[in-house]
Amino acid sequence: MTHTQLSGVPETALWTLRNRAEEALRPDSVYTDDESISLYRALAAEDFDRFGPPSQVHSLRAMVIDEQITDFLAFHPAGPVVALGEGLQTTYWRVGAPEVAWFSIDLPEMIAAQERLLPPAPGITRLARSALDRSWFAEVPRGPAVITAEGLFMYLPTPEVHRLIADLAEHFPGGVLIYDSIPRVFSAMTMRGKVRLSPRYTAPPMPTSQSPRQARRLPRMIPGVVASHDLIPPPGRGRWGSPLMRRAANTPLGHALRPSLTLLRFAE
Repeated sequence: MTHTQLSGVPETALWTLRNRAEEALRPDSVYTDDESISLYRALAAEDFDRFGPPSQVHSLRAMVIDEQITDFLAFHPAGPVVALGEGLQTTYWRVGAPEVAWFSIDLPEMIAAQERLLPPAPGITRLARSALDRSWFAEVPRGPAVITAEGLFMYLPTPEVHRLIADLAEHFPGGVLIYDSIPRVFSAMTMRGKVRLSPRYTAPPMPTSQSPRQARRLPRMIPGVVASHDLIPPPGRGRWGSPLMRRAANTPLGHALRPSLTLLRFAE
């Protein structure tokens, strides 16, 4: 059995892996993720129970991002795909291991974990850098790209996030950026250490929040951003698929209280 030896923010990759794998294992789920299941089983020595009960949130997020990557590659078959803070995501395999230039940018300890734990993938170039370390720009071609920041921006200071988005827009003209956000109330709870998934695990501080309304303002705030779209996940089970809950999520109050997925388009 294998332990990952991850801690701090990188440890959250195990949280999202467990949720994706548990969802993919359900016979009543439409979500498939064979690589997550394989890795989850290989890491059976990990204390996944510390992350509390499984949730559908990460598999629903993954389904939206998979769809957006697939749509982009339909028009740009060579890519590239740029995955910022990719962690132990298995997106590359879920979208069919496409023959594109795929760049995974993450902290050195996470890149080491990817190389140790994930299947060989000659199409992936792994760069052991912080997403905020702009030196990786020199290794990724300038031009249209689909960029993902899945489970990343909430852990970074808001001014740094906005500066990074502006730099991405400049380096990837005609590209798109897909990222998820948390509501302000959840961010505030994490900053006070109040989000305890179990008695053995407290979620790390997440200083940056964003509502759909705030996302709509970004084209007026960040150079190079020309459009912002609120991406709605597919229905899940139970409350995740309730028509009443989905309608409530699209009210002004719902926008302020729900997590969100945003797609930004960059100027050509």
